[in-house]
Amino acid sequence: MTATETLPPTPRPSWLTRTAWTVLAILCLAVAAWSARYLLDPPQSPAEALGNGFGVVWLPVHVAGALTALVPGLLQFIPALRRGAGPPHRWVGRVYVLGCLVGGAAGLILALGSSAGPIATAGFGSLGSLWIAFTLLGLGAAIRGRFADHRRWMIRSWALTLAAVTLRIYLPLVMILDLPFPPAYRVISFLCWVPNLVAAELWLRLRPSPPLPAPRASDRRAQTG
Repeated sequence: MTATETLPPTPRPSWLTRTAWTVLAILCLAVAAWSARYLLDPPQSPAEALGNGFGVVWLPVHVAGALTALVPGLLQFIPALRRGAGPPHRWVGRVYVLGCLVGGAAGLILALGSSAGPIATAGFGSLGSLWIAFTLLGLGAAIRGRFADHRRWMIRSWALTLAAVTLRIYLPLVMILDLPFPPAYRVISFLCWVPNLVAAELWLRLRPSPPLPAPRASDRRAQTG
């Protein structure tokens, strides 16, 4: 595609897609509002930080990063913002990347202090590591002008960002079902993100990539330089 060619019109989202996005938006905003309490009233002891020995310092940092990723990441699904590689998509994306990196790094530290033992450390540690890795791969693809790869990596990154939502769906179920918390929490350390990532991979395989704009001149120079 040349710079003078135009892209096919973006298909209008179906009512099912719009409904799913609306439900997801409500969940994300509810989780953001609920988690903000750790910023407004930071934990003063490990007991107030889910029993995590590193939680007094790093839980508010993790929450701040995750919230910074959660809301901008949701905005990237609005077609008007997603169209093209320039503003506002680029600036919202930069905020999202910053949130992922801060939240992921703090999450790795918190994983080491998990009161549920090494299984939970492995689960949440894997989440933090992949969250950072996928986000950086998506950022690198965008810098090189490889927008199709950028989209795929960022969908994977967003699936891991949504662990903030799925985690808070599973935790109340533990209390409702009166399950023993430590073993349930170990399972949740994987359950909150592995199904999300599987769903993202299925989506990427079953849904064709939308038409992408031609790389800008600066992107073409970056690819050849």
